Amino acid sequence: MLHLVGETINANRAYRRARTGALIQLVRGIYVESGSDVEAVVLGHAVRIARYLYPNAYLSSASAILLGPVPDGRLFISGRRNQRTRLRTLEIIQNTAPQHSSTASAVIGDGLGELRVDVSSPRQRFLEAFRLRSEHASAITPEMRSRMATRLVEEYGSPQAASDSVWALARQNGWYREGERAERFLQQQSGMATVPANKAALDLLVSWHGELLGHLAHDGFEWRWKPRRRGGPTLLRETTPGKLPPFIESLLPEGWLAQVLDGRDEREVLRGGRRYMSNIAIARSREELAALPADILLIPLAEFFEAGRFTGRYAGPERGNIEETFERKLGRLFARAETPRLSGVQIKVPMSLLADGAVVPAVDQPFTHILKPAGTAGFETLPVVEWLCLELGRACGFEVPAAALIEMPDGMPPALLVERFDIRHGVEDQRRFALEDFCSILDLPASAKYDGTIERIARGLRPLSTDPNLDLNTLFRRAVFAWLIGDGDMHLKNLAILKMAEAGAKAFTSVRFAPLYDAVTTRVFPRLAGDRMALKLNGKDDRLRRRDFLMLARTIGLPGTEAEIGLADLTTRLSRRTRTLDLPEFVQGWGTADTMRDRVIDIVRERSAALTETLSEQELSRSNP
Repeated sequence: MLHLVGETINANRAYRRARTGALIQLVRGIYVESGSDVEAVVLGHAVRIARYLYPNAYLSSASAILLGPVPDGRLFISGRRNQRTRLRTLEIIQNTAPQHSSTASAVIGDGLGELRVDVSSPRQRFLEAFRLRSEHASAITPEMRSRMATRLVEEYGSPQAASDSVWALARQNGWYREGERAERFLQQQSGMATVPANKAALDLLVSWHGELLGHLAHDGFEWRWKPRRRGGPTLLRETTPGKLPPFIESLLPEGWLAQVLDGRDEREVLRGGRRYMSNIAIARSREELAALPADILLIPLAEFFEAGRFTGRYAGPERGNIEETFERKLGRLFARAETPRLSGVQIKVPMSLLADGAVVPAVDQPFTHILKPAGTAGFETLPVVEWLCLELGRACGFEVPAAALIEMPDGMPPALLVERFDIRHGVEDQRRFALEDFCSILDLPASAKYDGTIERIARGLRPLSTDPNLDLNTLFRRAVFAWLIGDGDMHLKNLAILKMAEAGAKAFTSVRFAPLYDAVTTRVFPRLAGDRMALKLNGKDDRLRRRDFLMLARTIGLPGTEAEIGLADLTTRLSRRTRTLDLPEFVQGWGTADTMRDRVIDIVRERSAALTETLSEQELSRSNP
């Protein structure tokens, strides 16, 4: 057992135990238990010891690759000066770091747990391999050089592009000879080697509809996707070496759930959960995968639905007697790995609708429905507003999942229950579904979900869709609809494509624009009265006019006549539906629900009228040249 003063033991206790012979002091501040295998303890905690002694240094050379010492016990680091420290069979060798170091973060696992350390980046460690008269360079074997070359070529696309990137770092640090030798090696040789063992390494199995897709591995520094040879459609792709496949990244929790999971990194999230949207399961073994329930819709919401109200029985977490405990009770559900993880900032709970009408947390049950509880701080009516917007979308002819408002216990505000549209319908249904949002399609992180444009979405949609003309029309109509209802949250993760493969198909049979989901009039909520469009179109996110939408249509290749028809149809349908739109009876009179309904209708009518006026003005100008 290793002890570090100030980290695992205090100085006085360490001193007293060393006086009694219970501890053996190696150097100041570092002790091991008497009677333990000192050599094994030191080598097993080499990186932790080095970080303790040299907190400002980072792993370099072969140690940045192995994430530990080389077989003869040398651990290579770079820091402020050249120096050596020997602890039994461990020798820590530090050289002077370059003026412009390029480092990255890695995770190391040892007997005391996991720790994050800085390591030379792939570019820098490759240059370190070619340093002249350097012990650091001599520790890097030919196999390591080959593996590093392959890694760089994969990342940058070609040996020349990799050379250019390495040269940029070499010039910054005056490593010209190293740059020349590295370039020659990249042009002449590449290879592959096995990733060394690391206790922090992960090897996860990824399945889709119960079928194994491949291995998702993390060596403590970066991710590797290893697809399994199979005859089905390709769902996952590694676009950037070392990064999570975009499809997997798009499934990771955000917002509230990310906080519930303690804001852990993607490694911890994937290690702690097993079930995700799009029928994806991720686990350590085939046995864990086999134990998970299949997400199949057996009881549709329509069987327990009347006039917008859920007529079944809510059997999920309750608030109880103490205020603010509801979210904590929801959070406890996600402590279990079997509870499906969901993306999105809003609080969402995976649920299952049973044959007796009970809707229960989808822990040991199929994940068939999503519960969206009310928010706080002015967002108590968020489920009500979303239900209204889904009803407006249904009236406009969009494909919309079944949804109902549900009466919650303990006087809580109504919640929204939405049926999943990306799962099988019945045990006889052998189709396979996958929902991929546009952050994944465009290979963007969730943090960039507001950075796109409708035009960029169209460019990503066209080559993937099995009916691009119809889907581009739908995209156009969705953009108009978002503007008309004042939806300022139609970002890249709230737009997606739904992929479907028939049983036995080797490719996706259908790839279409996904149904409408997460549509909300954001302008009715506190501090959002001036909310703009989440994604720009024609370079604008506010004060949109008819000409902006017609320019959008022209840019994405939608015929002008179709755009004109779409504009007229949407304004007409919305104006008609606002005259009959009302809340379910049990919601009427609750809190500010009626006020919110009126404000949503006012926004829709105002914007529909403005767009209708511009349509009329244009028709008048054409008739009177």
